Amino acid sequence: MFKPAEISSLFDLSHTMAAPLLRTLHYPWEALPEIEKLILQIGSTLPEDEYERRSETVWVHRTAVVFDSAYLHGPVIIGPRTEVRQCAFIRGKALVGADCVVGNSTELKNVILFDGVQVPHYNYVGDSILGYKAHMGAGSITSNIKSDKTNVRISTGSERIETGLRKIGAVLGDHVEVGCNSVLNPGTIIGKETTIYPLSMVRGFVPPQSIYKHAGEIVPRT
Repeated sequence: MFKPAEISSLFDLSHTMAAPLLRTLHYPWEALPEIEKLILQIGSTLPEDEYERRSETVWVHRTAVVFDSAYLHGPVIIGPRTEVRQCAFIRGKALVGADCVVGNSTELKNVILFDGVQVPHYNYVGDSILGYKAHMGAGSITSNIKSDKTNVRISTGSERIETGLRKIGAVLGDHVEVGCNSVLNPGTIIGKETTIYPLSMVRGFVPPQSIYKHAGEIVPRT
């Protein structure tokens, strides 16, 4: 096992409704095929006085703000005090935590967003997990499928982990900052409290508490 990429090394699970699932797994990408089932299980237990059921598989907390032009296709859960802004496109299988921002023209698909996540401007986040208070700058995206359409392998630097999955975007640990207009290639794993410079193209594993300037130049945070 590659411990820095394990769930226990990336996240504080007290900040997501996905904790019961994630506690049963080693690696975060193992949760991706289970997101739809997880949302439906959680949704069926949500109290009606706290969550508005907007369709059969869409639950929105009554303190959340969803703009009229936003599109929500279930299964979806939107947590307390979260904002889903103008023209956001949630394609389904999205578990969005408390105090999040899903911004204008941002697209989500098959994701877990921990509490406090911000994807506020023109972001695409697909087949990905974003940890507590992770932030993606304007125009930054996750690329979730390889050009040759083969299964994604996670690169640790010294080895590659076979995932058996054709679609994996990125996994961001708690408090990760991604700079504007960056591209996170399929299977990118970013450790806790790491900063990615703007205009970066990132692949593989980036260690926690570091600064990614460009490929080949990753320095510890001071």
